[in-house]
Amino acid sequence: MLAQLTDRDWLWIAGELYLAGFLLGTWSLLRGGRPSTVVMYGIIVAGYFVQLFGLYLRGMAVGGCPLGNTFELFQFTAWSATTLYLVVGVTFRSSLLGYFSACLSAVLTLTSLAIPAWDATRRVNLFGGNPWIEFHAALALFSYGVFGLLALTAAMLLLRNYSLKHKRLGGWFSFLPSILDLDLISARLLGTGVTLLSLALIVGANHWLRNTDSVNHLKLLITLAIWVAYTAALLLRLRGRLISRRFAWTCIVLFAFALISLGPVSSNRPDKAHHRQS
Repeated sequence: MLAQLTDRDWLWIAGELYLAGFLLGTWSLLRGGRPSTVVMYGIIVAGYFVQLFGLYLRGMAVGGCPLGNTFELFQFTAWSATTLYLVVGVTFRSSLLGYFSACLSAVLTLTSLAIPAWDATRRVNLFGGNPWIEFHAALALFSYGVFGLLALTAAMLLLRNYSLKHKRLGGWFSFLPSILDLDLISARLLGTGVTLLSLALIVGANHWLRNTDSVNHLKLLITLAIWVAYTAALLLRLRGRLISRRFAWTCIVLFAFALISLGPVSSNRPDKAHHRQS
C-alpha cells in the first residue's frame, strides 16, 4: 500500500504530522503546561523524514532538486527550516521553538498542497544537468529556511518583550527563553542566513558571468533585493542601530517578503515543463 503513495501523498502526511505537533503543543499551553520537548521533537522528526522522502520522490520524477514551481519552493523552504530547527533546537533547549517550528512547517506545507495551481506545472530537468546551478538554487532556498526560523525567534522575542513590558511573567510566557538568549540566537541566525545566501549568489555568479544569456533577470533582481535587505539588517544589528522590537519586526517582514517573492520567481522561469495530471 505504501508503494502506491505519490510524492504529494507523502507530503500530505508530513504536513499532517507537523499540524499534529502544533495542535498538541496548543493543547498543552491551553492547559497551562509546557509542550513536551521530547514529544514535540519526535513528531517533527517524523514529519521531517516523511517530507524528505516525498521530496526525494518528486526529485526523482523531475530529474533534479525539486525547485521548479511555487509548490516545490514552499515545500523546500519548510523542509529547510525544519532541518535547521532539528540542528539548533536541542542546543536552544526551548520547547516553544519546536511549537512555533511545527506551526511554520504545517502552514507552508499544507498551504502549498491546498493550492493546486501552485503545482499545476512541473518543470523537468530544471537545471539542465548543471550541478553548480542546482547547488546555487538549493543553497539559496536553504537560506530562506534559515530566515524562516529567524522569523520564529523574532516572534518569540516580541512575545518576551511584551511579557516583560506588561509584567506578565506567568503562564505560558514563563516557557519563553530569556530575551538575551532570543536576541543572541536571532543575531546568529541572521548571520547564518546572509552567509548562505551570499555563497549562493557567488556560486550562481560563477555561471552567469560565463553564460549571460541564461540569466533570469527578474529572479536575479528579486534575490539581490532580498540579499541587500537582509545584509543591511545584519549590519544595522551589528552596529546596535536595529535592536529589540524593531529588529524583530524587520526579520518578520523580510521573511514575509521573501515568501511572497517565490511566486513571481517561479512563474518567470522559461524552462521545459509539463502539466501535472490530476
